[in-house]
Amino acid sequence: MKKFADVIVPLPILGQYTYAVPAELEGRVCAGIRVVVSFGKKKYYTAIVTRVHEEVPEGYETKEIVEVLDEKPVLLKRQYDFWQWIADYYLCTLGDVYKAALPSGMKLESETLVVYNPEFEADSILPEKEQSVLDALTLDNEQCITQLGKITGIKNILPVIHSLLKRNAIYVKEELKRSYKPRTEVFVRFPQTIQQEADLHRLFDALARAPKQLAALMKYVELSGWVRPGSFLKEVSRKTLLQESGVTPAVLSGLVDKKVFELYHQEIGRLAKGVLDTVPLNPLSMAQQKAYEQIIGSFATKSVCLLHGVTSSGKTEIYIHLIRQVIQSGKQVLYLLPEIALTTQITERLRRVFGNRLGIYHSKFPDAERVEIWQKQLSENDYDIILGVRSSIFLPFRRLGLVIVDEEHENTYKQQEPAPRYHARNAAMVLASLFGAKTLLGTATPSIETYYNALQGKYGLVELTERHQQIQLPAIEVVDIKELARKKRMTAQFSPLLLQKIREALEQKEQVILFQNRRGFAPMIECRTCGWIPKCKNCDVSLTYHKGLNQLTCHYCGYAEPIPKACPACGGVELVSRGFGTEKVEDSIKEIFPEARIARMDLDTTRTRTAYEKIIADFEEGKTDILIGTQMVSKGLDFDRVSVVGILNADSMLNYPDFRSYERAFQLMAQVAGRAGRKNKQGLVILQTKSPDLPLIHEVVTNNYRSLFDEQIAERHLFKYPPFYRLVYVYLKHRKQEVLDQAADVMARYLRQGLGERILGPDLPLVARIQTLFIKKIMVKVELQASMSKVRAYLRQVQRAIAEDERFRSLLVYYDVDPM
Repeated sequence: MKKFADVIVPLPILGQYTYAVPAELEGRVCAGIRVVVSFGKKKYYTAIVTRVHEEVPEGYETKEIVEVLDEKPVLLKRQYDFWQWIADYYLCTLGDVYKAALPSGMKLESETLVVYNPEFEADSILPEKEQSVLDALTLDNEQCITQLGKITGIKNILPVIHSLLKRNAIYVKEELKRSYKPRTEVFVRFPQTIQQEADLHRLFDALARAPKQLAALMKYVELSGWVRPGSFLKEVSRKTLLQESGVTPAVLSGLVDKKVFELYHQEIGRLAKGVLDTVPLNPLSMAQQKAYEQIIGSFATKSVCLLHGVTSSGKTEIYIHLIRQVIQSGKQVLYLLPEIALTTQITERLRRVFGNRLGIYHSKFPDAERVEIWQKQLSENDYDIILGVRSSIFLPFRRLGLVIVDEEHENTYKQQEPAPRYHARNAAMVLASLFGAKTLLGTATPSIETYYNALQGKYGLVELTERHQQIQLPAIEVVDIKELARKKRMTAQFSPLLLQKIREALEQKEQVILFQNRRGFAPMIECRTCGWIPKCKNCDVSLTYHKGLNQLTCHYCGYAEPIPKACPACGGVELVSRGFGTEKVEDSIKEIFPEARIARMDLDTTRTRTAYEKIIADFEEGKTDILIGTQMVSKGLDFDRVSVVGILNADSMLNYPDFRSYERAFQLMAQVAGRAGRKNKQGLVILQTKSPDLPLIHEVVTNNYRSLFDEQIAERHLFKYPPFYRLVYVYLKHRKQEVLDQAADVMARYLRQGLGERILGPDLPLVARIQTLFIKKIMVKVELQASMSKVRAYLRQVQRAIAEDERFRSLLVYYDVDPM
């Protein structure tokens, strides 16, 4: 009997496709493996088999599978169930999920660009087909797969490319975009012989007559944080020790010869090899221990628990104890973070306790490395703990026992573009439920929906109200910048009080964080004579001025143009910048404090993973005095010496047309305030605003989350917003405004026939044209009691009806379920 296979192709196409299994491949084709299939006239894709059967498809002739790429499944059964849930719930296709889930190196297609690896050395003679592909790439070292097929004459080239990828003879193009090279560094540590305080005193005495060596030793003790026997020492690189102690490499070599230090090499950022030394867990404080026991108790009856703990209360330490308990029972842990920047700090804390049982996964890793992690997770030697950002939910797990969603309120957990537009927090709960695992949500500022679910008893709720080691919450001083500007007392974007506190902090060798939630130099430039503002030619937005690049840039499509010498509307030459971003703040602060060491952390300065690490490491090590940043600096980073935080313009967060704007503003300000005063003194936050009398400002000052929650929940109940209603935004896009208007009206009419008053719109979104496409939005509000599966089915039915209309053939329709 002939066999057939249903497959998912990495394309946004509804349904799956059935291919015939050639007799010679029958024994190798099973659910979960990757196969090469031809799709369309001349295109080839890497598809994933979901089912093998003997049902002959009706109505069309099946093509045959071209090649099998795996010996064992790369997609597990529960993973596939999870993919189906995401495609169904978020109203996208399985192809969309497949494209988002797998690293690029695992889903080759005809248009994939491959690049020759000049460092490749073959350890034996290559097969003829592989050699001919490499020969073609040496002539032009970057070509697409279709092109290579034509040059080499190889009819079915994808398996050959797959084999060369395994040998690291080639890379897929995405690899080079990241301009990342793994780097190793030399670190310094005490040998095993130095364990006790007496050993340290013995060294001090022995080096009494070698002042430079003694200085290096004392600097190492300071940098590593050696306080008592058995305490964990921070890793200190050879380079850092030389810089900080001011000694020569010869002095350090002398200490190594005397067995005071030993050197070791560590590869930074690659999958950890060998065995890492680990240290015992830190004991929990009484408050932390109580919270830990309450979480364990909550998990006995509920699958989800919210840990609501103030900033700096030691939530991470509780997570570490929970992780240890779960992995001791033979289960795996997924630890989700909202930002790649955070993984840098948390990695060090987890790795010193769990060593190589920890794997890290995020998009700043090169593709080859992500493929490696995926394959490792399928092996018997998989990671016990995965630390990563939202894409980590797609990794193959086999024995998941706990999911931790840290900073659960963060909107970066929501994927915006492209589909699937999933929310990693909500998806992670579903993933955990497929394994019968538990989910812990942790934050100092819960999302309104999460806190509501906890109060309603749907989730467990554990509160941690005191900071670790009795550290005080920062004092927050509100400054009315509207009044100061009227009196002409502002210096650039800074109030006199903020400048005075920055100066005092610098004098005391303390650090400062300045928060402005907008990157670039200025949001726009304007002609002073006629008011002309340069706009993007592809989108309905003004161009942002980037001084460092000396150009105007669109943050939606990437379009850029040079700054005009004169206004094209009136010929005036007075073009002035309006508003300010992080780049302008950096410029101004350099003028005011020329002696301070300043760094900026925003999307422009953190394009690569190593850039994140360097900015954070320099700030942690005291090489930076003032850190200026966007919301990246607000997210759970721990810095010991920060005494002053400046929120430069609170109003830019409040004046945003979104029902979540007050909630978000509170979360951002409370989180960024939490960076101040981490160890032995109370921190200070200067909050600059033009609206000091707003209730929200008072709630931030008093850290009164409950008051904010009560106000917001009443408002949302009144206006039918989450958590009382579910939202779905329907977006329509077209190149022609008139076609779009017509299609939006027709679709809204259809939707009202089935869903009645639940439909609002069509309206123009905040930005009504992006990348030359005009956009309209229809809002669907569904009460909790209604069946969402019926609503989703009706939305798809209407979409099909619109697609069948000749007038709307090139119309794009997509959905944003539970929008942020």
